[in-house]
Amino acid sequence: MNQPATLSIRPSRPTIDIDGQRQDALGAGLMSLDILESEEGFARCELLFGNWGGAGSAGFRYFGRDLLEFGKPLRVKLGDGTLFDGRISAIFAKFPDGGTPQIGVFAEDRLQDLRMTRRTRAFADASLADVLRRIAGDHGLGTDLSVAGETHKLLAQVNQSDLAFIRDLARREGAQVWVEGSTLKAAPRTQRGGEAVELAWAGTLREFEVCADLAHQRTQVVAAGWSVADKRAASHEAGESAISGEISGGLAGAAILQQTFGARVDTLAHAAPLSDAEARAVAEAQFRNRARRFVTARGVAETRDTLRVGAKINIKGVGPLFEGDYVLTETHVRFEQAKGLRTEFRCDRAAIGRG
Repeated sequence: MNQPATLSIRPSRPTIDIDGQRQDALGAGLMSLDILESEEGFARCELLFGNWGGAGSAGFRYFGRDLLEFGKPLRVKLGDGTLFDGRISAIFAKFPDGGTPQIGVFAEDRLQDLRMTRRTRAFADASLADVLRRIAGDHGLGTDLSVAGETHKLLAQVNQSDLAFIRDLARREGAQVWVEGSTLKAAPRTQRGGEAVELAWAGTLREFEVCADLAHQRTQVVAAGWSVADKRAASHEAGESAISGEISGGLAGAAILQQTFGARVDTLAHAAPLSDAEARAVAEAQFRNRARRFVTARGVAETRDTLRVGAKINIKGVGPLFEGDYVLTETHVRFEQAKGLRTEFRCDRAAIGRG
């Protein structure tokens, strides 16, 4: 006997946990939600709730700070998946003319601690992983690191926040840093995402705009500096081979630029000491960063917890030039009572299809 097909039904309204407890009344009164995350910053969340009809003072449902309180853990979930995990950092209210009173909160993930701590200090004989462990320990965070890099004689943090400092180091070595719950994570971009999430236009992908642009592409990137240990110049020239693992049979911007307009070379001159290994890491990271911006896109998709910055998405139904794998670089989960739940996103990749 044939078994009936099992339908996968996704919830259309998020649920709200405060201090580890699910708050159904808050979820039912949710008027709007915005969760923003990007490669360059921490995740932040804004929630707005209706605030009328309670038995409290003057008829307000949420009048005191017993539930919505500074520093309380806040989690936004969709089914069993987590869309946001952070702590409340602001409380606000709106009293519209002729409308329902509203109360809202802003929340930030644990990278807020690093953003708000500015220091000047030095790390001797340290790698990126060493620095990340030290700073994570300073803020009571665990670590899950998948980065390998050179040990530097000296790394100086000069009047920078801990967040800005580690992001600068990670960018220089081609890695990304983010936090999940109370764990600081770091990995190369190619190792951050898991299986690609398929998004098909006119289905789970509601809107999609994409552009392949040579304006910021280069055929080579050269990093040059002075090796103190060897007492000589150190340099490395990175080319298309630095991004070859992400081409997937397409055509990279550097190759098209060479064929169409000829060689275009950028030289990065560093005043700071630079070993041969550091020059190679810097040149290849900078080349990959440029190459990945060859094809950039924005879109709107049905929300799921796997659509997070760093995740791979597989775009279908848009033709051979632009179909294929992309990496999410920015996400904005939005909920409005009139339009429901959706995820606006930006993504990029290093190659265009062959058509």
